[in-house]
Amino acid sequence: MKILIVEDEAKLAQVLLKGLKENGYIAEWAEDGELGLNMAREGNYAAIILDVMLPKKDGFEVLCELRKSGSSLPVMMLTSRSSVDDRVRGLDLGADDYLPKPFAFKELLARLRAVTRRPAVELRTTLKVADLELDLQTREVRRAGQVISLTAKELVLLEYLMSRKGLALTRAMILENVWASDDAYDGGSNLVEVYINFLRKKIDQGRSVKLIQTLRGVGYTMQEQP
Repeated sequence: MKILIVEDEAKLAQVLLKGLKENGYIAEWAEDGELGLNMAREGNYAAIILDVMLPKKDGFEVLCELRKSGSSLPVMMLTSRSSVDDRVRGLDLGADDYLPKPFAFKELLARLRAVTRRPAVELRTTLKVADLELDLQTREVRRAGQVISLTAKELVLLEYLMSRKGLALTRAMILENVWASDDAYDGGSNLVEVYINFLRKKIDQGRSVKLIQTLRGVGYTMQEQP
């Protein structure tokens, strides 16, 4: 089960990431509201842990825009703003729960289990960029109907790129989300470049429309471009 953490306090975010992973969740982190909203729209998350006091967009704005777009993704607000008015505002905007800081991690897990049990949750099962499709349940990849065989790590990288279609992804972001949980990962190799090349050979080579784009001085993005 994949959880998105939108939290600008790096220390707390790392505690949440570590704790959730130790309890069997896949956890990803956005450090500001704008990035969090984009990731929530593009990713296949089971729930969001959303801080209120965030740079770029605060948690109320993120929640409001998510609900206006029709998203029913469970949202648990996590903030030091624990006044009754703030809690009421968050719940009125569509939050599923509200947990004030400081909190016991055991309680956060219990509340997370509760909000993700909600039957109305509908998760996307297929990612699509142009004629490239990734079935998240069968892990089958097709381009223009043709099955493409990928290794396990290539699949994880492809899912990360496709779930953030059109976004600029730095090498550090890709390493953090695709390799950081690997025991052998030391952060100092050219893993990203090597695996991007592997994917390009399987996804783009020999096709007139290239999907994996290099952003000079930034990193990579996945989008349709002739």
